[in-house]
Amino acid sequence: MEATPKEQTKEQPKLIVSIGPHVRTDESTAKIMWTVNGALLPAALMSIYYFGLPAVMVLAVCIFTAMITEAAIQKMLKKEIAVADGSAFLTGLLIAMNCPANIPLHIPAIGTFVAIGITKQLFGGLGYNVFNPALIGRALILISFPKAMTTFTHPVANIMAFDAKTMATPLTVLKEDGVAKLLELYPNIYQNLLLGNRAGSLGETATIALLLGAAFLMIKRYITWHIPIPFILTVAAATWMFGGKEGLFTGDALFHVMAGGLVLGAFYMATDYVTGPSVRSAQIVFGIACGILTVLIRLKGGYPEGVMFAILIMNCFAPLLDRGMRSKVFGKAEAKGVKK
Repeated sequence: MEATPKEQTKEQPKLIVSIGPHVRTDESTAKIMWTVNGALLPAALMSIYYFGLPAVMVLAVCIFTAMITEAAIQKMLKKEIAVADGSAFLTGLLIAMNCPANIPLHIPAIGTFVAIGITKQLFGGLGYNVFNPALIGRALILISFPKAMTTFTHPVANIMAFDAKTMATPLTVLKEDGVAKLLELYPNIYQNLLLGNRAGSLGETATIALLLGAAFLMIKRYITWHIPIPFILTVAAATWMFGGKEGLFTGDALFHVMAGGLVLGAFYMATDYVTGPSVRSAQIVFGIACGILTVLIRLKGGYPEGVMFAILIMNCFAPLLDRGMRSKVFGKAEAKGVKK
């Protein structure tokens, strides 16, 4: 027996069209996260090459703590355990990249637990956190354990090395002792900054390795230029204008771009999908503001580095930037007789 038109209507639901954009893609959260982890692999390997087994231990503790914390909290809340998506792995990896090699291991473990347990899961999990989890974890342990977080060792390029000579980072030397002392400690300064042969956190070493990973992510279109390039160019321009001791336009822009955590922060943390703006024009403003704050802290603040605080401050303003700079919808008609 054939179905009546009325029965056919019931059996065949009407076409439902949702709000655009209508984009189909094979990309997934897990694929994107593991790709970013892979992009950071060259820098992680370079840190192991320069700092040896202590770097391995810091990386392992942070990643293990991140994944165990996420799995435990999700199980406790009776949620689907999603550690395989790579986001917890990435948070642990980023915290490790923001720590010195010879730091006591309980300190990065505490920072990682706070990053995952509070900053991420307490706010609802992946996609709901207001601040970048890795940066909140790093900020907590920097404030709580300032000596341990600012005691760096000179790279020894020995995988079995545990003991190394304590040495200040290039940014610290410049801020406290000036250019002469900087060139004395780091005679081939640009080469050292590019290849990673300098004291610093694990992710502040080989700039070239970080740039290779960032170029890969941009080719894959997982990140765009709208945040990192304005961020870096603003730091370069502002330090060139105001960073020199001899007056305006005497600062070393190239040094400030490659020193510290600027490249790591600009390409791998400021570009976080959740805590940064989504509107392109807002992203450019976000990057410029991050650059201004970074330079302000570096040149006038008590810390020699300002990337972390700059990104965290601008995370607060990301929703406002999106709301204030979103594109106008063409063809939209206002309802008549409706009071606003």
